[in-house]
Amino acid sequence: MTRQQLQQEQKLQQKLSPQQIQLMRLLELNELEMEERVKQEIEENPALEEGSDDNIDTTYPSEYNLDEDGNPIENSEQISLGDYSSDEEIPDYRFGNNNYPGEERQEYTPIGAGTSFHEYLLEQLAMQDFNDTEQHIAEYIIGNIDDDGYLRRPLHSISDDLIFQMSIDASVQQISEILQVIQDFEPAGVGATSLQECLLLQLERHRATEASQLAYRIIDEAFDAFSKKHYDKIIKQLSITPEELNAAYIEIENLNPTPGGAWSNNDYGNEQITPDFEVYEQDGALVVNLISGNIPSLTISPRYREMLEDYNNNEQNRTRDNRDALLFIKQKLDAAQWFVNAIKQRQKTLFDTISAIVDIQQKFFFTGLDSDIVPMILRDIAQRTGYDISTISRATSTKYVLTTYGIYPLRHFFSEGVHNADGEEVSTREIKHILQECIDNENKNAPLSDERLCELLHSKGYPIARRTIAKYREQMGIPVARMRKER
Repeated sequence: MTRQQLQQEQKLQQKLSPQQIQLMRLLELNELEMEERVKQEIEENPALEEGSDDNIDTTYPSEYNLDEDGNPIENSEQISLGDYSSDEEIPDYRFGNNNYPGEERQEYTPIGAGTSFHEYLLEQLAMQDFNDTEQHIAEYIIGNIDDDGYLRRPLHSISDDLIFQMSIDASVQQISEILQVIQDFEPAGVGATSLQECLLLQLERHRATEASQLAYRIIDEAFDAFSKKHYDKIIKQLSITPEELNAAYIEIENLNPTPGGAWSNNDYGNEQITPDFEVYEQDGALVVNLISGNIPSLTISPRYREMLEDYNNNEQNRTRDNRDALLFIKQKLDAAQWFVNAIKQRQKTLFDTISAIVDIQQKFFFTGLDSDIVPMILRDIAQRTGYDISTISRATSTKYVLTTYGIYPLRHFFSEGVHNADGEEVSTREIKHILQECIDNENKNAPLSDERLCELLHSKGYPIARRTIAKYREQMGIPVARMRKER
């Protein structure tokens, strides 16, 4: 028989409170998302109102806390959110977020979000002269086009779906003819059933030049060799020169393999970028501002505060029947007070973060040259601000800064560093800038190989390995030497 024993154990655990979790989520939101989040909170919490709180006491008296009978407790500790609900009962609005990893997106959408990809296709469909049956078929085809712009479902399967789901008896030929109409829609390449067809559809719209016609032949007749980068085989198969191949390669390189990417790569569709920060030079110094846009100022509702005061001053109101109503008011006031404080903390964290970035990247903000961006990682900002690295990561995610030289994502200023011959740490951006200069100034009749580029960078004091040169060149979208050769 097993004996049961009780044993005490002391543990040290670190656990985020619901308020801390919510603050982290607010920190991730950009200016547009934050504007919508504030408006949603105002709608859901009647104790929160628009208006400046500069001259208003946004706290409410702690002596209005209630005991279990609904009576005020004099000079007691202020009731916290945890006194009203367990972790399982916390209202959704306290956790609502639309870009937190691992969770479903909530119902609110950033203002500025435009037409979705499929809506864009349906708008073009409305301009076609289709009868009702053809219209239903076309709508069904568009509904099966994925976010990249491809129709990956076989036409015979679509035919089966139409007859079983919509009682439309459409042949594969009829579906194919309607699909050809959709493939003429914008963006070019939409509705393709394969990458090869997608590229061909785009090349068909190109102005007829020798390079574009050859590019069409390469994709049409030698696509397998092209996808495997067997360029010598293409030259031999099509009886062309390396120079002609290079011109055709440039044509193909400018094609879009994912026509729907302009929408699918952006979580919010056709969203306009709105900067969260502004940095400009004034009297020889850099000025940093937070851009609050249309985010309204918040204050605690005076009416709700008066309700508590009335309850405290009028003994006739201190009944058990009024207890639930008073608890609701307290809950909303606590939530409103916390939300106001969370926004202030968010602004402080963001300002500290952008200030640290500007301090490190001062030279760039004065010149606007990428070559002046110094190596910087999240840990550097975390050490300067005293925040955790995860906090800095959230504060810089999907945020943009307006400068004299354009709008940049904050992540633009983060890069790893390498050491030059003098032992100084330089940014990989500087290496790429020098690499680009070498390639721009090369003899196009005898382009520099990766080995030769490696030697040139070594001579300039940058001991970079050849494979690293190849990696940087590919990241910059520069083809190999034989593809850069001109006649």
